[in-house]
Amino acid sequence: MPRRSDAGYNPVWIRPPGLSHSNMERPGERLKRARERLSLTFREVEEASQQIARRRGSDEFAIALSRLADIENKGTVPSIYRLYSLCAIYRLDFEEVLQWYGVPRDLLCSEAAQIELPVTHAIQMAADSRVTVPLPADFEIDLNQTTFLSHMVRRWGKLSLGLLNGLNLRQFRYGFIGLEDWSMHPLLTPGAFVAIDQGRRKIAEDGWTHEFERPIYFMERRDGFLCGWCSITSGKLVVQPHPSSDQQVSIFEFPREIDVIGQVVGVAMPLDARRRHRVRNGATPSASPDR
Repeated sequence: MPRRSDAGYNPVWIRPPGLSHSNMERPGERLKRARERLSLTFREVEEASQQIARRRGSDEFAIALSRLADIENKGTVPSIYRLYSLCAIYRLDFEEVLQWYGVPRDLLCSEAAQIELPVTHAIQMAADSRVTVPLPADFEIDLNQTTFLSHMVRRWGKLSLGLLNGLNLRQFRYGFIGLEDWSMHPLLTPGAFVAIDQGRRKIAEDGWTHEFERPIYFMERRDGFLCGWCSITSGKLVVQPHPSSDQQVSIFEFPREIDVIGQVVGVAMPLDARRRHRVRNGATPSASPDR
């Protein structure tokens, strides 16, 4: 079974900034208490981890006696494989133990939302990923009414897509419209997050009366992702951008060259893209015509 060498690699846990003093107990001490509650010896933990390693086909999951002692007493940070084994043996929640080591699993989506990327892409986070949006105790919001949210955005930063449109977070995949993707502007601005219903992959040919009702599809091609209106003609998928975007129609062999992930059914997007678009496309004269 392949095993990565640990030579020269002995990370030690350091209390993350912001961790309250009431939670300053080292993760190793918590793991030790979990072991002692189950009346397990070092040898029994080692043997149990070896069983997991055999089932998983990798010695990375095995925990030697000396390594377990270092984890408990010296603050050595276990690898993700050994952490998996410890959680299995001690009946601990993996995500909670990550929190002990200062890894905020529940903030993963919001961390991703704050890293801006230029290209349109699908979001590969798990469908049940949690999004933390702390609210003041006296804050109430009626999603049926138009509400001023700027004070909340200033205080808490990025908002959950689920908060904005009430979608079921388990039912949809999500995508991000790249900062340089103007193909569906102004309906979908660059930087928008979109919810994608994978149950709606069939291209609708009619059933709408104006552009706001026409289905928008999120698609994957060989070199990336794109969003747009679609139609099928002679076995080819025609992807039509918004007329105001100044983008060209794209035609693909379907389904060989492109895959329809689903229909866009929700969106959360910035409101300043129109201004940026005018600046981006505006021509600046080299000199005043009056001179």
